[in-house]
Amino acid sequence: MTTTVNAYAAPAPKAPLERTTITRRTVREHDVLIEIAYAGICHSDIHQAREEWGEASFPMVPGHEIAGVVTEIGSAVTKYAVGDRVGIGCFVDSCRECENCLRGEEQYCLRGNVPTYNGEGHDGEKMNGGYSSHIVADENYVLRIPDGLSLDVAAPLLCAGITLYSPLAHWNAGPGKKVAIVGVGGLGHMGIKIAHAMGAEVTALSQSLRKKDDALRLGADHYYATSDPATFKELAGSFDLIVSTISANYDLGAYLSLLKVDGTMVNVGAPDTPSSFHLFSLIGGRKSLAGSMIGGIRETQEMLDFCAEHGLGSEIEVIAPEQINEAYDRVVASDVRYRFVIDVASLR
Repeated sequence: MTTTVNAYAAPAPKAPLERTTITRRTVREHDVLIEIAYAGICHSDIHQAREEWGEASFPMVPGHEIAGVVTEIGSAVTKYAVGDRVGIGCFVDSCRECENCLRGEEQYCLRGNVPTYNGEGHDGEKMNGGYSSHIVADENYVLRIPDGLSLDVAAPLLCAGITLYSPLAHWNAGPGKKVAIVGVGGLGHMGIKIAHAMGAEVTALSQSLRKKDDALRLGADHYYATSDPATFKELAGSFDLIVSTISANYDLGAYLSLLKVDGTMVNVGAPDTPSSFHLFSLIGGRKSLAGSMIGGIRETQEMLDFCAEHGLGSEIEVIAPEQINEAYDRVVASDVRYRFVIDVASLR
């Protein structure tokens, strides 16, 4: 037996999202039913709904930044109770057996994790995301949202927050480290907040000076415009760690020149065309170029607890579901500071 719930879906590639209904599976013994309160809009939602990252499955209900409240639990659930504040991020299952899953790195599941939407479960179930009134998920892939975080500002942490927290934690951002965050947007603004809370000296790098006041308010110690060639001369050899959120091709060599000896540049942005750079950009300083994507369940919970402890939430603009299509266009135009969050309550 399934349950019919309200949702917003893209009926076809590049088509406007529209109100509809979808079915959710019956709560299984290890499942929780979540009444969704808020769902963040990630740029990857737009890429997939507009089929810009390859063939996708339609109709599509996007949304992998989900915050809500447990309203029903399965008979074998031990981690959650009705009334608990919870979230769901970018995946809702994995093989649970490979070496990466066993060490809590389910995002790198060797058999491929099950995405929250635009994919299928291991049993062939079509996965639909958070632009809906309710969702059912296995308790092992659900996160607890601490009381110190309101659900609206917590929702984007399930993608934007963990995407920046994971590399900052992995490459040991903290006291005595000089960290640069490239791009002050939906991802980058959380990188500034988190790196500052970790105790690093934080520099924000953005194309223009337009966001300087915001970046300093969010916790940046310094701010530079990358459109000014003098920036790269002044900052050469400055940083232990650079985290780039840029999702377009850019001059990797220029940014690698900003690293100290043994420094690392981590890319979390995902350009849709190949990038290139000269290997001497790495060889000259024993530098590293790396990538990172979200985090496992353990690390995502760690991130939520860290954000609650330090009072960190996403900077948001709350919208009604009927404003989703307008919000998509505004995200593409970089006209949001810094994350749209859908108030899903009106869907119920």
